[in-house]
Amino acid sequence: MYSFDLIKKDAGCDARLGLIHTTHGEVHTPAFMPVGTQGTVKSLTPEVIHTQRVEMILANTYHLYLRPGHDLIARMGGLHRFTNWSGPILTDSGGFQVYSLATLRKLSDDGVTFQSHIDGSSHFLTPELAIAVQETLGSDIMMCLDECPPYPSSRSRMEAAVNRTTQWAKRSRLAKRITGNALFGIVQGGIYPDLRKHSIELLLETDFDGYALGGLSVGEPTDEMLAVVSASVPDLPEKLPRYLMGVGTPDDIVQCVSRGIDMFDCVIPTRCARNGLLFTNQEKVVIKHARYREDDRPIDILCDCYTCKNFSRAYLRHLFIAGEILAMILNTIHNVRFYMSLMERIRDAIAKDAYGDFMAEWMSYNKGII
Repeated sequence: MYSFDLIKKDAGCDARLGLIHTTHGEVHTPAFMPVGTQGTVKSLTPEVIHTQRVEMILANTYHLYLRPGHDLIARMGGLHRFTNWSGPILTDSGGFQVYSLATLRKLSDDGVTFQSHIDGSSHFLTPELAIAVQETLGSDIMMCLDECPPYPSSRSRMEAAVNRTTQWAKRSRLAKRITGNALFGIVQGGIYPDLRKHSIELLLETDFDGYALGGLSVGEPTDEMLAVVSASVPDLPEKLPRYLMGVGTPDDIVQCVSRGIDMFDCVIPTRCARNGLLFTNQEKVVIKHARYREDDRPIDILCDCYTCKNFSRAYLRHLFIAGEILAMILNTIHNVRFYMSLMERIRDAIAKDAYGDFMAEWMSYNKGII
């Protein structure tokens, strides 16, 4: 059964510790979820993901609905059994594809008509269908279908998105049939603080299990994103999880935790790994650079991951330049573990009422930035 415990708040800022309970396990917050859009975190097996101390992953409703199909997954025993991932799974509703696949979709108040990027077939995704698909998959945390406008968008466009997202949220709640899992509402409003506040007020009229800030990390400057988070979080319920969708870099996470955010997801650690950009506690490592050709050091001397314990930068560069699949695997192991280690350090600092000092030290070194 789903529930959330707020354990403590840092004495010096709005950073907080929490614990999410789900049927498939517990998630300590602040938490970061690696993205497994197609039911897999790219290049990693479920066992390796567990080894990095990942507690929850994210999968995508729209993509799994198209391929292999939610009914097939149900016949295979549900998404957890199908993927052999035993931990909690959060599923996005397909709302992000309203933004990312804008050239392949048409919006109406009833739902979204998508032209499949796979075979060109037409599919009509409604709030009710998005919930039905997620329940069929067996998601631990489901998201309402929402409209995610691009940046920049006019105020009138954002107002329309807020109204449509609110109506879809109400329909999503009514469509929910299964007990024991969670449904989060999604706040829209772009960079307009008053629209964000209005969106929250409308969503609070419906009983959700958590609230997400959507429509960010879509091209807006970091300072505008942080301003939206700062303005929005105080209006969200204190005793429910707060999820910042699609964010982000290590610096983004460190700053947004201080503003009271509990949950994050992003493709950055895995995508950067596949492209040879590795996060460390000292520097940014672009592994293809020639200066690593004879570098026998690990990626990060402070990292406890399998990659750093066993392989040199020189070997990782060789694999990457040679186009070996192992390069993607080892790089992804490191970047995912780096993010998990960051979250562990964040939680430890909050537990000690020392988050302000931790954040100041982190930002002074500009660690992990891309």
